[in-house]
Amino acid sequence: MSEKMVRLFGTDGIRGTANQFPMTPDIVLKVGQAIGHLLHKQARPGASSIRKVVIGKDTRLSGYMIEQALSSGLNSMGVHVQLVGPLPTPGIGYLTRTMRADAGIVISASHNAFQDNGIKVFGPDGFKIPEEMEKEIEQLVLTKDLTQFLPHSREIGRTKRIDDAQGRYIVYVKSTFPLENTLDGLRIVLDTANGAAYKVAPQVFAELGAEVILLGDEPNGVNINDKVGALYPAKLAEAVIQYRADVGISVDGDADRVIMVDEKGQIINGDHILAICALHMKERGLLKKNTLVATQMSNFGLEKKMNEEGIQVIKVGVGDKYVVEEMRKNGYNLGGEQSGHIIFLDHSTTGDGCVAALSVLGVIKQTGKKASDLNRVIEDVPQILINCRVKRRTELSEIKGYSALISQIEKKLNKEGRIFVRYSGTEPLLRILVEGPDKIKITEYAEEIAQFLEKELS
Repeated sequence: MSEKMVRLFGTDGIRGTANQFPMTPDIVLKVGQAIGHLLHKQARPGASSIRKVVIGKDTRLSGYMIEQALSSGLNSMGVHVQLVGPLPTPGIGYLTRTMRADAGIVISASHNAFQDNGIKVFGPDGFKIPEEMEKEIEQLVLTKDLTQFLPHSREIGRTKRIDDAQGRYIVYVKSTFPLENTLDGLRIVLDTANGAAYKVAPQVFAELGAEVILLGDEPNGVNINDKVGALYPAKLAEAVIQYRADVGISVDGDADRVIMVDEKGQIINGDHILAICALHMKERGLLKKNTLVATQMSNFGLEKKMNEEGIQVIKVGVGDKYVVEEMRKNGYNLGGEQSGHIIFLDHSTTGDGCVAALSVLGVIKQTGKKASDLNRVIEDVPQILINCRVKRRTELSEIKGYSALISQIEKKLNKEGRIFVRYSGTEPLLRILVEGPDKIKITEYAEEIAQFLEKELS
């Protein structure tokens, strides 16, 4: 195994192209075996002697192959598997907890194209497993002969399908919406990205009384996230104008993130959703410690508005798991990312696109304001984000001339903006963010950094 292959897990589980390392049936089977072995080792007090794992997926073609390989690996270790089929990532966190399972696994590459797939693992509490357990799984898969841990033939696990999983998730999501309200009178355009929420999301909003117009609800195995969903809100914006809808809602392939559109066709990104919900929660005394957790990618306009309203903003590293870690550690209940991962810790253990969208719709119904009025709550500082494809990941500070270039541009920004550069945790990309008052100048600065780094890392 080469040095490059030492890590299976990135910032959000295991991810890669289907039928290429690490998303090959043999490696996935070993991942199932490693998880099964650890579950037997880490017996919980009062838990049944039978180990149980819930597995859900999105709509990718390779999901069938990976689901079977994972199930086989787990069964071979004496673990019983419950398959729920296509279901949003947060639904697996919820079901793992409520079904008293020992773990939950989501087969999804989130917002990536169909050829990629991934594995996210949840613990019995419904939260993603800690890095220590990820490292244990890696070590077992890459360095151990797992056949030495196989139990006796009579102890092999069983796999069965849970037919009512979607209904359970729908009821749970609806329970987060105020009982005294409905969505009667609201016309919504809903884009489910041809992904995991294509069945459940329309039912959630329709059962609460909304008129729902659907986009991206015909998955065929290869069209997930294909010019639809949270990464492509332009089509949603057009449909909102065309159908004179009150609001547009767009989730990504595994529905753990959401981007919305107001009735004028303007994007409501994660920062604006956070601001809308934080202000509404604070007004009702529901925002714990009057604090919001965001990431380094969040717009300065969010922090400025929150501070003006007496809400503290704590910024953490990019990735919803870092947001959740900070929230759990210090007892906060609202956090998220500009990309649309919004975490309501009172309701969910991870980002949930449907819950977040319902929270905004709740504010619309309770205040009587239009989505565009709420969208204006913060004024964004101009921000440019460029994604560069890279072939290698050299420590940025070790690249000759990089630090000098950044210092030079920071001087030009004159403390009225910022630069944030990082490698993507899920794709071979480098993300370059430049913020400042002059959009033309910050675009030039971002392109200058991108050209320099592309030359060095290609």
